[in-house]
Amino acid sequence: MLLASYRAIPADATVRLAKKTSNLFRARAKSTAPGLDVSGLTSVISVNPQDRTADVAGMCTYEDLVAATLPYGLAPMVVPQLKTITLGGAVTGLGIESTSFRNGLPHESVLEMDILTGSGEIVTATPEGENAELFWGFPNSYGTLGYATRLKIELEPVLPFVALRHVRFHDLDVMQNVMDQIVGAREYDGIAVHYLDGVVFSADESYLTLGVQTADPGPVGNYISGSDIFYRSLQHDGASPKTDRLTTQDYLWRWDTDWFWCSRAFGTQNPKIRRFWPTKYRRSSFYWKLIGLDQKYDIADRLEARKGNPPRERVVQDVEVPIENTAPFLRWFLDEIPIEPLWLCPLRLREPAPPGADSARPWPLYPLEPKKTYVNIGFWSSVPIVAGEVDGAANRAIEDKVSDFDGHKSLYSDAYYSEQEFSTLYGGEKFKDLKKRYDPESRLLDMYSKAVQRK
Repeated sequence: MLLASYRAIPADATVRLAKKTSNLFRARAKSTAPGLDVSGLTSVISVNPQDRTADVAGMCTYEDLVAATLPYGLAPMVVPQLKTITLGGAVTGLGIESTSFRNGLPHESVLEMDILTGSGEIVTATPEGENAELFWGFPNSYGTLGYATRLKIELEPVLPFVALRHVRFHDLDVMQNVMDQIVGAREYDGIAVHYLDGVVFSADESYLTLGVQTADPGPVGNYISGSDIFYRSLQHDGASPKTDRLTTQDYLWRWDTDWFWCSRAFGTQNPKIRRFWPTKYRRSSFYWKLIGLDQKYDIADRLEARKGNPPRERVVQDVEVPIENTAPFLRWFLDEIPIEPLWLCPLRLREPAPPGADSARPWPLYPLEPKKTYVNIGFWSSVPIVAGEVDGAANRAIEDKVSDFDGHKSLYSDAYYSEQEFSTLYGGEKFKDLKKRYDPESRLLDMYSKAVQRK
């Protein structure tokens, strides 16, 4: 069915996915051509608890993947925060979460992939072998080389609960240094750390959340169906860490209920509204529908205009900077961009890398250095547009500053790089070589056209 769908797309039309949901924030080209039918690629094919692996269809969501693995006491090595992110999407478009300081990014736990390439063939890519270049070049290609139809991934054992400590900091440099120490030692104050992320509310209020797996029974928090809001639960004034416990399943989805903190834009965090907002609609997939309506009818800007305010520029980004540049970048951001809170998530490439990896740049389209710690900084909101400034002024300033601090940014949202800058940051000649081999007729968009050029 998939190949028949591919062949039904006119030769002069760009191949695209026919899917109802997306976790992309950038504008996409409109097309009247039929999309690629991936409706048969949404399941978990099998789970092997002995080998701790799973075979998964490319469009399977992490919500369904986690539901299939947890009964075996297993979970994917990295589970991105939003339930509707697909495994194939997290590999071709990157993903991250609080295990990334020890498990890297989702594509690093892939053992092999079946990929429908731009030439209309399904090939198997592994770290070594005929299609090894595609295996290493597929992450961060965003569907420009092909689409993963099946992935075999590693799983890790998990216990039923996660015990949390929310550690407060009044100084960004101190927070940065402690985070660096935890990444190296994988413990804090003598207790193991299995999960690590953080939130910055201001220059003098930031938190690291340290999670440890446990089988000990006891009361647990409820941020999925209850009235409490997870990111607000972090905050406290005390010198000692604030503690919490969640089931492992609820921990994995702790951010999805309120889309981190973005649900406040819809009034969901107002207790009077939250009380009557059905639990089944307290999830990122429903907020996405509201965003879609806003984009279609320009609702937010119309409301701002009625108040006499200017339209707003969307600033929805995840960036990575070396850990030593985290505090300087945060100070710049808090001074220049009126958005808070900010999410922090440290990451390192997994060690050892699989056989066949380039020791200097194993993943060429998103080249992070081995044995080096980075911090993902996520911010998702909007800022007022200043009359007379260039289009995307805030996003452009962020891109420049990220480059100044030797970082990268993810490409799921708006980007403004020049073609030369983009090529330098995201694969350059390596991408061109892969494109020639796996999409010689350019049925798929190239990286720059898809990620940057406006349609």
